[in-house]
Amino acid sequence: MDQSFRTISRTADFSELYKLIQSDGNVLRSFDEVEFIETPLHVAANEGKLNQQGLKPIHLALEKGHKEMVLRFLQMDKDLVRVTGKNGETPLHYIIKVGNHDSLLETFLKACPDCIRDVTTENRSALHIAAEKKRLDVLQILIRMLKKKDYYQEEVNRKDEDGNTALHIAARNNQTVMLKLLLSSKADKYATNQSDLTALGVAEQHNNRKSIRILHGCFIPGVADIKSKWEKQIVKYTAKASSVIFDDLDNISSDDLVLGLLLTGTYQATLSPPGSVLQGDDTSSPGKSVLDRTDFLLFYIPTYVVFMVTFFLILALLKPFPHGLKKTIQVLLAYFAICFDQSISFIAPTDFAFKVIWEYFSYCFLF
Repeated sequence: MDQSFRTISRTADFSELYKLIQSDGNVLRSFDEVEFIETPLHVAANEGKLNQQGLKPIHLALEKGHKEMVLRFLQMDKDLVRVTGKNGETPLHYIIKVGNHDSLLETFLKACPDCIRDVTTENRSALHIAAEKKRLDVLQILIRMLKKKDYYQEEVNRKDEDGNTALHIAARNNQTVMLKLLLSSKADKYATNQSDLTALGVAEQHNNRKSIRILHGCFIPGVADIKSKWEKQIVKYTAKASSVIFDDLDNISSDDLVLGLLLTGTYQATLSPPGSVLQGDDTSSPGKSVLDRTDFLLFYIPTYVVFMVTFFLILALLKPFPHGLKKTIQVLLAYFAICFDQSISFIAPTDFAFKVIWEYFSYCFLF
């Protein structure tokens, strides 16, 4: 590219550009004849120059609906999503104003997630603009994106230069679905603007009855506040319990999983012995194994040994576990062992068979 074009593009000197065009009407055609070339537009985009309407190249591409050009700009520099044009509006703000055509909103947020925090010269955020333009679909996307960020609540309650939040604007425009969405997204219903009005006050000022009903319900004592307090307490104690019990779960190894499978496998074998169990009638003992005493012992003694060895190995492997998780598993295993023992006592064809198993087990583990 000729050095004169490069200089003009960097300095945004339109008078020099017009002189070049007047001297040679085809001066720009050469750029179209080559598929891959750095054009003055690329240089201007990189330098972030405005035209006389206060727009930058990426803004112009958006305005004219040239999606491919917009995507090429983003490939060159993802931060172009955040460049400001007239009134401090970014390409993200423009997309929100005109509508999410070709899913460019998602593309912008994916390329530069923090662009959602950019504000105009009037301190209006993306949420303000979505509420002002009644773009519910856009607001839903923005809220979904914000919920992944630690500044989520801060952005939902950001105020513009008049002190209005997105909730104030939705109330003024009587956008009931937006109001419900914002209220469920931690919007502060008590926030006041520079006129000392809450969102409810704004709705009342404009006599927006549907919005008044929705917002008024948020201020009824004993309904919304109690519900909110209960929700906070539930979240608090659930998080606390989870942190105590499930802290450092990385200690769970493949050995623990194998032993767990052995334990459940032997337990299942106990509940479903070979040949099943007797059914209830006048001549039999329902629930007892159909095996005779010898076969029952040959099957259940090894099963009992496998279960108990696995049981104690798991207890030993719990040593490095966090205290809360270890205690919880120990209690659960204790109940599991009791159930296993009782299952055998119920299924054993005679009391003698069960006593033999207990004697064998005691001998193995005591000597």
